Amino acid sequence: MNNGQFNITPCIEIKGYRDQCWQGWSAIGFQLAYAIRRSNQAKIVLAVECYPGVRQEAILTPLWDLLPLNRVYPSQEIFLSPKEIEDLIQLDLTDDPVFGRISPLRMNDFFDAQKQRDLTAKIASIESGAVLIIGPGASLIHEPDILIYADLPRWEAQWRFRRSESDNLGVKNRHEPAPQQYKQAFFVDWRVADRLKRDSMERWDYWLDTVQSDSPKMTTGEAIRGALQQTARRPFSVVPYFDPAPWGGKWMQEKFGLDPSQDNFGWSFNGVPEENSLLFDFQGVVVESPAINLVFYQPKELLGEYVFRRFGAEFPIRFDYLDTMDGGNLSFQVHPTEEYIRKQFGMAYTQDESYYIVDAGEDACVYLGLREGIRSQEMIESLFAAQNGGPSFNADRFAKRWPARKHDHFLIPAGTPHCSGRNAMVLEISATPYIFTFKLWDWGRLGLDGEPRPIHIHHGKKVIQWERHAEWTRRELINRVEAVGAGLGWREERTGLHELEFIETRRHWFTSAVPHHTQGAVNVLCLVQGESITVESPNGSFEPFVVRFGEVFIVPAAVGEYTISPNDPNPKQECVTIKAFVRSE
Repeated sequence: MNNGQFNITPCIEIKGYRDQCWQGWSAIGFQLAYAIRRSNQAKIVLAVECYPGVRQEAILTPLWDLLPLNRVYPSQEIFLSPKEIEDLIQLDLTDDPVFGRISPLRMNDFFDAQKQRDLTAKIASIESGAVLIIGPGASLIHEPDILIYADLPRWEAQWRFRRSESDNLGVKNRHEPAPQQYKQAFFVDWRVADRLKRDSMERWDYWLDTVQSDSPKMTTGEAIRGALQQTARRPFSVVPYFDPAPWGGKWMQEKFGLDPSQDNFGWSFNGVPEENSLLFDFQGVVVESPAINLVFYQPKELLGEYVFRRFGAEFPIRFDYLDTMDGGNLSFQVHPTEEYIRKQFGMAYTQDESYYIVDAGEDACVYLGLREGIRSQEMIESLFAAQNGGPSFNADRFAKRWPARKHDHFLIPAGTPHCSGRNAMVLEISATPYIFTFKLWDWGRLGLDGEPRPIHIHHGKKVIQWERHAEWTRRELINRVEAVGAGLGWREERTGLHELEFIETRRHWFTSAVPHHTQGAVNVLCLVQGESITVESPNGSFEPFVVRFGEVFIVPAAVGEYTISPNDPNPKQECVTIKAFVRSE
């Protein structure tokens, strides 16, 4: 808990199901052995469906020792050859070092059809004993009598790539560069596995938390589904994910109590269900579930009807931190227009975003929009020249630099060149396709791996909206504050985003309780000023939820009415929250 500071391990208390959770391989093996005996069948088929990145051998070895297994069949036995898989996914991966296309493939597409038929027939011919099928796609090979889903959050999968501990789906490539593995996972592996996960969730007999291989946790399928149902009806926070960056600063280390031995923490994903996880406390047994499971299993309750209708089972809002305090400028960049991202990469919407300044040094700034009178061709030529070893790109010559102060809000619709300068603590509020950033200039520096970071001028030049000059930017994109409501001890302001973007943001300043309502859409909030607040239900539908400075929290659409109050009855300064939601159709 870091002595009352930012909570880096927010945990959700789950009511019930205590007798449906097990910790450690001995307890897990005992329960599965009991389930086998209880089935009273001559032959029983167990399938352990593994999310990509799960350490399959760390599951198989203890289960072989603990269960009365007669035969074990890894699903990889029926996968296509690595060369065939490479050919299968090449259209989605493309030759670009960073970007690909969202794959439409399904797990069956990775199987050799004849090998699958042969293995299915072999298992069907077995008359007695316990048979285990394990690996990605295991549940598709033969209808299991007991289905166990072995799960893993994406952030842990990424760490395993970095440590050369994990392969991509169907291949042996753990020693390839981590960015290359991540690209294949993002565009192919996770899409394929997520489709199978969504299709199978109601059929899970057991769910296995594999984040810590030496300390696994297992729940019944009923218990993990019940935890997701409870979470979709109360405010919650995901487990934040912190990462260093070439431009990273020191603010989060100090304010959030992070490891002081690290050089920096430039990133924090703390409102990104695709990346983050949820901690569920089943009366003493704490399990870690990918937060995306909540989006998949309770999409309407979490997102709301009209958000679900527009985006499907995807979480469209992202909150993350960009820390450049005592660091450096972010890369000068632009995001693709909706038409371009749809045509080139198969994404349904683009990364419109904004920078909310949580804290700032005296020299903090944001580059946003273009200077009056510049020539587009000259700017592009200067960018290419800098990238090819020529003179450094003079950002101030082409882009407009604006001073940044605490509580400023800079709106960044797609197609607008931008970046935060050094000595700013930015809460980035954006749409979710976060990988699609076209870097135009990275200030001549190297990445943390000592290599130049990829630059995407060839993409960026096709989406820059050249008419977004300084006057338009000042009028349309900076501190567009509009008073929309007030009450006893509180006031509400609209701060954006721009009309071109689908996210609305509201800021509340308050010294007493503030009424809120989800209005049928998921709300994402952050306490950007004040020590701590409490989120409560006027009708007692959920337990009071405490939020500390800097923490991001999500209020599902199903919550409806809620209040936010300062925990100090006589605060020294106003508390401030920033709230984002999808505008109604």
